[in-house]
Amino acid sequence: MSTSAPPRPSARRRVAFAVVLLTVTALLLWVPYFGLFAPSARWPWPAQWAGTAFFVAVSVAFPLLLVRAHGRRHTDRAARVAHAVLGVAWVFFAWTLVTDVLRLVLAVAGVDNPLRARVVAVLLLVIGLALTAHGVHEARRVPRVRRTEVALPRLGAAFDGLTVAVLADTHYGAIDRTRWSHATVAAVNELDADVVVHVGDIADGTVAQRRGQAAALADVRAPHRFYVSGNHEYLGNAQAWLEHLTELGWTSLHNQHRVLERDGARLVFAGVDDVTGAHSGEPGHGADLAAALAGTRPEDPVVLLAHQPSEIVKAVAAGVDLQLSGHTHGGQIWPFHLLVRLQQPVLSGLSRHGERTRLYTSRGAGFWGPPLRVFAPSEISLLTLRAGA
Repeated sequence: MSTSAPPRPSARRRVAFAVVLLTVTALLLWVPYFGLFAPSARWPWPAQWAGTAFFVAVSVAFPLLLVRAHGRRHTDRAARVAHAVLGVAWVFFAWTLVTDVLRLVLAVAGVDNPLRARVVAVLLLVIGLALTAHGVHEARRVPRVRRTEVALPRLGAAFDGLTVAVLADTHYGAIDRTRWSHATVAAVNELDADVVVHVGDIADGTVAQRRGQAAALADVRAPHRFYVSGNHEYLGNAQAWLEHLTELGWTSLHNQHRVLERDGARLVFAGVDDVTGAHSGEPGHGADLAAALAGTRPEDPVVLLAHQPSEIVKAVAAGVDLQLSGHTHGGQIWPFHLLVRLQQPVLSGLSRHGERTRLYTSRGAGFWGPPLRVFAPSEISLLTLRAGA
């Protein structure tokens, strides 16, 4: 494996990145600023100047922290601060737009400034702080168990009642969540599932960086444990993560399958690399469903592990019975789900595609970036497979 540094981006790409970063920073921070400190509110000058100074300081620091967090140095300390700012800014940005509706209603009702602007600003501050506190709590808690029965017409009677626990998007990262990881594994073990799967995005970073947080996965108890890569593994050497999960006792389904047998009945668990693997530069990586299913029988019911729900189109064409995915986080921070739905066919839960294929999309156990979950609670999914229609 090459250890040479990746090529530096071109000057044009660096300029484009800077323009996008500064534009996003301006929108996320200064839209809330004018919601909280609109000139029409006529706040006392010490409050107005203090608020302005705060937003100016954050506007300067935020892009610098993001570059330090995700540039060549990948500094965890900078990432923790930058991601927290990003999450809080997104909450206040979204709710500034919502409270602008109230501003219009009050104007129509004849409420004049500065009272109108002050009422909206105070409400925005209360909502923003409350949702931030709630979001942090939801992101850091052990995920709730979400139970679902899935009927698979081709499933043999011998496998009726088979339970599958689904983990996704643990995203071990800049915030050390070793204790959370052990508590989450303990919650999985309480389910006593027949099969436990992890459908990708184990961590943000390399095995060397996140080994301690991922160590608890070795303690997952189940007769069968299967894992596939997510898109974030390809930012931190997916092949190393596949090998590490194998060391922890999991079966890494790198465009491969395994067959479970009971009383003459068969059930195939297949897995594909994340679709981004093909452009990652890692040799031999990329989603290859044909390779994953090679050697299976036409009558075999198939459970496919594929990180992104968008792979369902290929699954339907291949006659897969059930696809298990993550990736969406359920949107993670409302109303980001509206953007997720532009890329993915499903946000969360069980859905049907074509005549045969079902898709279960987990909201994920962890979080990416901002340590918040707003109206998108984390989950450990427990699926009970049922034979018949």
